[in-house]
Amino acid sequence: MTRCPIRDAVAASIVSLAILAVAAPSCSAETMQSALISAYQNNPQLNQQRAAVRATDEGVPQALSGYRPRVAVTGTLGANYTSVTENLGKLSPAGGGPVYLNAAATTAPYTAGATATQTLFNGFQTGNRTRAAESQVSAAREGLRVLEQTVLLNGATAYMDVLRDTANLEVQRSNVRVLEETLRQTRDRFDVGEVTRTDVAQAEAQLAAGQSAELAAESTLTTSRANYRQVIGVEPTNLAPGSPVDRFSPSTLGAAIDQGLVENPTVTAAMYGVDVAHLQVKINEGALYPTVTVQAAALQSVSPQLGTTNLFTGSVTGSLTVPIYQGGQEYSLIRQSKETLGQQRLTLNLVRDQTRQSVVQSWGQLQAAKAQVQAAQSQVTSSEVALNGVREEARVGQRTTLDVLNAQQALVNARIALVTAQHDRVVASYNVLSATGRLSPRVLGLKTPIYDPMVHYQQVRDTWAGVRTPDGK
Repeated sequence: MTRCPIRDAVAASIVSLAILAVAAPSCSAETMQSALISAYQNNPQLNQQRAAVRATDEGVPQALSGYRPRVAVTGTLGANYTSVTENLGKLSPAGGGPVYLNAAATTAPYTAGATATQTLFNGFQTGNRTRAAESQVSAAREGLRVLEQTVLLNGATAYMDVLRDTANLEVQRSNVRVLEETLRQTRDRFDVGEVTRTDVAQAEAQLAAGQSAELAAESTLTTSRANYRQVIGVEPTNLAPGSPVDRFSPSTLGAAIDQGLVENPTVTAAMYGVDVAHLQVKINEGALYPTVTVQAAALQSVSPQLGTTNLFTGSVTGSLTVPIYQGGQEYSLIRQSKETLGQQRLTLNLVRDQTRQSVVQSWGQLQAAKAQVQAAQSQVTSSEVALNGVREEARVGQRTTLDVLNAQQALVNARIALVTAQHDRVVASYNVLSATGRLSPRVLGLKTPIYDPMVHYQQVRDTWAGVRTPDGK
């Protein structure tokens, strides 16, 4: 079989994500950083979780309200009609019956009062509720970090998926062009009697398989682009090559495990969960302690009748309540909260084991991906050499058309394997960073404002009154 220009073009075709990306204009290329910035800023699931953290912040001022007085104002206003008939006890001078005195009046009595109550001691329940609310806020922030890592990891994966599937489609298209040329040359040779009808049928079958693979690659790319749009928020356009983020990860597996057990937000969230459960035990135990309150009250009462009555009272009262027995509910709550605390401690151990396993697994996948890239590169080089040799041997009749087709397919498979290995190499590096708890905009150096949940917390923590949120809603 003779050499053709299409074969030479395929030899220089796209074999990696980097080569594919170079074909796009760099001035308008979307980079991994810009894609992750878009996901960080616009992902609706992430924005929803931020709102949930802001709602959790309000638990702290609610708990702190137990330290503050409670003031209530009462007032009444009404209308009274009074009619009085009085027997004066004497006879009328003109003779006749007794003399009566009639009087009638309509009055509007009213009262106005104020009561202030301050709890002085309630078995340390207010303090424990405040600390529990603060731990819940911290746990919610760690939950936000978990979702941030998930969104960034999904964004990096979606980005690399589009690059991989675009490269795969280009490889399949190049393969179809080569197979079309191969079929044309095989038919020409058949016309002059150099090959048989079987060779033509084999070339036709291989072309049909190549076209089918091209259609499948187009479908896969369409799915990847749709997933990219869902995660990143924009359509993928001229994606620049992605690069690994190994520089942000520990250099050894042991260091990665240690870092994951300390910084992984799933672990820290579980630790705060233990704190909340421990404080809930203290809160329930507080129901067994006495309660001391003081109350100040003032009342102004005006009740005009036929005369005028004006009454003002003021009082300050201290109250001590000592619980003796409340049906056993408080004891059950204490036992229940202790079991919940034990459950949370077991959950923490489970999360730590899962984190360790995740770090080891992602680390192993990264090392395997590195080796696969090197092996795939060698496979591509060897497959190109083999294809050239088979074609030259076919020219002199030492190889059949099927041998050439098989060698061509082996080269296509090698190029796809290289593209996939390069994709897996980058994604695995992000997985390691996520497992160790360091996949964040700050670590990646994303040029975007970092959402700080502490800002809203400080705005609402010591607020005594007001129904507007800090953003004016």
